[in-house]
Amino acid sequence: MSTTSLMYQVVADLDNFPYPTTNDAENPILENYHAFRITGIPQTLGYVPNELITTFPWPPNTWTINTTPSNKTITLLTPPTATASTRTAVLLPTLQQLLSHGILRGWRNETFPLYGPDGTIILEIERAASALFGIVTYGVQMLCYTDDKVSNTPHIWIAKRSSLKQTYPGMLDTTAAGGLSMGLLPREAIMREASEEAEIPEELMQREMRFVDRISYFHVKKESVGGIGMVELLQPEVEYLYELRLGKEVVPSPADSEVEDFRLWGVKEVKKALGEGRFKPNSAVVVVDFLLRRGLLDGNDEDERIRVRLHRELPLPVVDHERGRV
Repeated sequence: MSTTSLMYQVVADLDNFPYPTTNDAENPILENYHAFRITGIPQTLGYVPNELITTFPWPPNTWTINTTPSNKTITLLTPPTATASTRTAVLLPTLQQLLSHGILRGWRNETFPLYGPDGTIILEIERAASALFGIVTYGVQMLCYTDDKVSNTPHIWIAKRSSLKQTYPGMLDTTAAGGLSMGLLPREAIMREASEEAEIPEELMQREMRFVDRISYFHVKKESVGGIGMVELLQPEVEYLYELRLGKEVVPSPADSEVEDFRLWGVKEVKKALGEGRFKPNSAVVVVDFLLRRGLLDGNDEDERIRVRLHRELPLPVVDHERGRV
């Protein structure tokens, strides 16, 4: 398999929600989900697995469920003109019940924003619950690199995640990464992550860090959900990507328990690790994007297939915080 074909597979493994076979056909996989809606919002906002609909006792004063095969929906009952804080307050008791039933696990006390079709925030949701509702989530990632004057190719600072991490312990990662929590813009969020995780000087990031791309993909993750069993959760995601060139005098260093170490790798080592599946999946595609933009793949027709797949159009409301800045 060529390098580009291998890199395409890395992307396809993450972007594994099936593509529709025809333009007008409903995706068959969605038969396994109820569309998540909110009163007064004229668009589907996520997808809740059927197994969760039938297993959990959804409070009837908060939710209405339509089980008609051609129009399966679960709707949060709020006044049509409710504020984001009101919707958040209405949703919260259900999340707490999901937690007490053992269905929702790993509560973080960190909230993600949920955006409506007009780009406004319509509610906040506990980060750990986002996959149960199949909503679009946002993240930030940065790759730091050095220029090798001998090989004329970059070397990339790769992080190794702590073996104690709740998710993907011990796997390889970008230099800095994190979820885009409520109240933060992407640039602010990645600077905070890079400072906390890698001790990158803030003044250097303010001066030299560049926004380079916004990627999107639709992941299906099979996960054990308490009291239900194995469930395919839908995870549509958007990632804002940043780069920072470092001189030899700046060396990323673990500043907290999130990262075990950093290593400066050449392109050959990075490609090998990608092919061996050693990267956290949604960080692997960020590295592929880096290689693609710099012409470090095979330069054939498959490059364009990777580029298209890294920028999937999601069937849910999406907001672009960095529009026009690439």
